Amino acid sequence: MIGVSISRILVSLTSHQRVVLLKQDDIERYLAIWIGPYEAEAIALALQQVKPPRPQTHDLLKNMTEALGATVSQILISTLEDNTFYARIAMDVDGRYAEIDSRPSDAMALAVRCGVPIFVAEEVMDEAGIVPSPELDLVTPDEEERLSAYRDLLESLEDKATDEDA
Repeated sequence: MIGVSISRILVSLTSHQRVVLLKQDDIERYLAIWIGPYEAEAIALALQQVKPPRPQTHDLLKNMTEALGATVSQILISTLEDNTFYARIAMDVDGRYAEIDSRPSDAMALAVRCGVPIFVAEEVMDEAGIVPSPELDLVTPDEEERLSAYRDLLESLEDKATDEDA
């Protein structure tokens, strides 16, 4: 398992889709996962430590887990099948280990609220992880194919950064 942290949540300027960018803890390698707007907001609110007046869905899940005497211990982005990521929520339930199937976005929203680590399976990071290269010519053909799914997002971010630097 590879430790990661939430680096940022991006919004594509062309499609308005949200992407959570996970950064590997020990090297400059990233994993981009497309998520819904509500889940992006839930993660962003928790990262900013904003407390809504009433519990949102992920707050409710955390509160229920605690009320039942269980604790969330970690999140694992476990599988990538047909361009869909799968996650597992690892829990301790009265001394018993349990894993619950989850969408990665919901698992990450819960991880931020519970203050638990997020891990990515090595085979998932090897398949979908991206190592930024200073020049496009240094990207391998395999990385180029994986990057193509994010091409418009990356180009729009580069354009925005250039505009801000000017």
